[in-house]
Amino acid sequence: MIYTAGCAQLAPKIGQIEQNVDEAAEAIRHLGHAGADLVVLPELASSGYVFESKDEARALAQPADGPALGAWVRAAQDAATVVVAGFAELGDDGNVYNSAAVLDGDGVIAVYRKTHLWDREKLVFARGSVVPPVVDTRVGRIGVVICYDLEFPENARSLALRGAELIAVPTNWPVFPRPIGERPPEVLNVMAIARFNRVFLVAADRVGTERGQEWTGGSAIVDCDGWPLAEAQHDNTQTLLAEIDPARARDKQWTEFADLFGDRRPELYGALIDKPSDVITQHTPISRRK
Repeated sequence: MIYTAGCAQLAPKIGQIEQNVDEAAEAIRHLGHAGADLVVLPELASSGYVFESKDEARALAQPADGPALGAWVRAAQDAATVVVAGFAELGDDGNVYNSAAVLDGDGVIAVYRKTHLWDREKLVFARGSVVPPVVDTRVGRIGVVICYDLEFPENARSLALRGAELIAVPTNWPVFPRPIGERPPEVLNVMAIARFNRVFLVAADRVGTERGQEWTGGSAIVDCDGWPLAEAQHDNTQTLLAEIDPARARDKQWTEFADLFGDRRPELYGALIDKPSDVITQHTPISRRK
């Protein structure tokens, strides 16, 4: 089934939960009414990102059955769409997590807690301990990671091997220097990851400056050959739409004799799970000419 994916590039304001949730809900409705069957929202879309302390994060976090996700479920019902959205989650265990929910008009389908915490996130959030999920939805099999998770290629490959046809990435990318005229490096990563795994990828970034931190605004929808189908302008809120054919992502055959998964050599990849200090580089000796 060919469907339409959308993402909303927003500018959440730290601490202004009601406004953030309402603006995200409006984006869900707008994209759904424009034809989106899947909508991806940024990381921590409910709360903002640059917390001054763990206590502030806790005060702005909500459980998965709280009012923020409830409002987005209602918006998804109105828009007849599946949503992947980032939020600050107050867990049953008392910890605060940087999480993403997969939901639709019937409710919350799954919640994923970010497993790779970026920089000072480690001072605020507890680290998730469950692998990124592949979620069966009415539009197909959606894999979910959050921002920095994507910098670890094992995550995307694992999702692809488990049948993900599209990877949804709620993200907040801080601005890093780059040559004039170049795409943000995170967008280049997204393009490469989509191609390496032959999956579609939707990254919903944010914009604005929050407590001195400037954000990239690099939202993009990328096809399974690694080419952008839609890219955001980097300085304003906006929405993107693009057509997705999940059957293309299920076909890992490059050519008659080249298969992305069939040509894998897992028996050679043990070093991927070793600590760097434990890895010994091995090679076949070559006789030197005297």
